Amino acid sequence: MNIQLQVAARTDIGQVRIKNEDAYVAVDLTTGTASSMPDWQGTLQLGAQGLLLAVSDGMGGAQAGEVASGLVLSSLAESLASKPVGRSSSEQIIGAVEEAHHAVWQDACAQGMKMGATVTAVYIRGGAAYVAEVGDSRAYLIRAGRITQLTKDQSYVQLLVDAGAVRSEDAQLLPMRNVILQAMGHQPTVSVALGRLELRHLDCLLLCSDGLSTKVSDDALRDVVLTSPDLESAAKTLIDLGYRRGGEDNATVLLAGVGGDLPAATLQEPLQQTFRVLETFDAPAVH
Repeated sequence: MNIQLQVAARTDIGQVRIKNEDAYVAVDLTTGTASSMPDWQGTLQLGAQGLLLAVSDGMGGAQAGEVASGLVLSSLAESLASKPVGRSSSEQIIGAVEEAHHAVWQDACAQGMKMGATVTAVYIRGGAAYVAEVGDSRAYLIRAGRITQLTKDQSYVQLLVDAGAVRSEDAQLLPMRNVILQAMGHQPTVSVALGRLELRHLDCLLLCSDGLSTKVSDDALRDVVLTSPDLESAAKTLIDLGYRRGGEDNATVLLAGVGGDLPAATLQEPLQQTFRVLETFDAPAVH
């Protein structure tokens, strides 16, 4: 199957933080061709081992946050590239996320320090994308002029929204909006949320850290991508927009335009026909 991705990614420290604890990766797991930071654009061709796109937002004192996010992504790519292709794609990505979690947990224990990171990863094999999440970095799909959030924030605020205690439009105003319910390497185990998306020609996948999603609305994300001359320009515009709106946190965006031997997207095809949740994160109950 001939599938290729046009990828543009950018990360920025923002106006307040003294270091950037965000990280991203786009990698051809067959050839090893990979992105670099802070800005990157390129074309990735789908091979037998698949493609990986991922964003990670680190947390912890000293250098711990950037160590955690970098370790998450390097471990994830190494795990997926080294696994036999005979395993199912869902097993591959869940196993790789769990291995990355243990890598951070063991490093934190060895150093006697607390550190962690979010991860949202898209693993592409065949004509499908497997979207895995721990934390609150997001993955969106822009298809046929519409934007859909494929992930669900694993956060305290989202817990309140789900319980009906807070309206979704008020969620970003709460002081605890940055509190997440689990993180890579922060507790002994993780629960990996997973969805499967059947790709369509001209789909655009957008991954970002909360430094962008808390500053730029879903509709604004869509509008920038759809009106920009190319993905590199869109990535720059989105980061600049978040910066101008305060830039209190690091911000990262990764855009991937899908092309190749795939069916065309149509407005008549409901997203539910092409996207299915395979594993959910079971959040604790609000009392």
